[in-house]
Amino acid sequence: MRPRQITVLGECVADAFAEPASASNELALRVLPGGGPANTAVALARLGTPARFLARLSGDVFGRLFRAHLEASGVDLSNAVTATEPSTLAVAELDAQGQAAFSFHADSTADWQWTAGELARVDLTGTACVHTGSLALVRDPGAAVVEDFLAAAASRATVSIDPNVRPLLVRPEVYRARLAHWCELADVLRLSEDDLELLLPGTPPEQACDLWHAAGARLVVITRGAGGALASLDGERVHVPAVPTSVADTVGAGDSFTAGLLHHLDTRGLLGGRLTDVRLDDVAQACAFAARVAALTCSVPGPNPPWQSQLAPLTTTDHA
Repeated sequence: MRPRQITVLGECVADAFAEPASASNELALRVLPGGGPANTAVALARLGTPARFLARLSGDVFGRLFRAHLEASGVDLSNAVTATEPSTLAVAELDAQGQAAFSFHADSTADWQWTAGELARVDLTGTACVHTGSLALVRDPGAAVVEDFLAAAASRATVSIDPNVRPLLVRPEVYRARLAHWCELADVLRLSEDDLELLLPGTPPEQACDLWHAAGARLVVITRGAGGALASLDGERVHVPAVPTSVADTVGAGDSFTAGLLHHLDTRGLLGGRLTDVRLDDVAQACAFAARVAALTCSVPGPNPPWQSQLAPLTTTDHA
């Protein structure tokens, strides 16, 4: 079955990685296009799912980098807004395990300035799923506009949300205050174990899943890095192991997992509504596929998700 379009809404971020410089009083930065929603859109397109990205792209040097990267990956930018504000910059430092700590330069940047008029022009005919999350849902002034767009989209498409908590930019309590409402809007909630600890400190993952089910989310997936993923569909649960890989860094791994999950469900015709036809076995297969996508992303530097052709050696009956 040919996948229908998935529309992704959110930010592009210039991910700048510190590298050794030629002099002690210099800092060299290698800049890669990133941002959680942008990474997800790129991963979807590379997997073969028609992916449209709703973004506000600056005309600055980073914005031009984003546009070239997205277009080269096959992402539809027909509804992207040409923004006058500057791009968002994140400077990353990697630890010995490849985990990144970010410092953000995000005040008054293009990504958070959504207006109702900009999103009112978006036609969701043919869109099976709308995915968003991360900072676009919590950064003013655009956050409320994005929530209203999701509420309108829910009548015609599956809604997927990844909170992607960034405590250095937005206090976790801001996410906590909005999370129940997001669960009302979302059919799919995908988050990391780090997000879980920030949102519900000390809460067992199974208990958290039940809380979010009660708030409205049908499918909750908590990714645990090398520990695999816990998926819960209306309270039925399955644990899916991670795929062993040589880790260059973990930047973009969760975004790629989300893309693999949605791609797999979409190719089987399971997106487009309230997930009424999805069974736990479908979720397990989709998560296993997503784990492969995430593993390949971890095996290369930066948020660089794999193309569909790169998955062939790893996949069996789950390949889509």
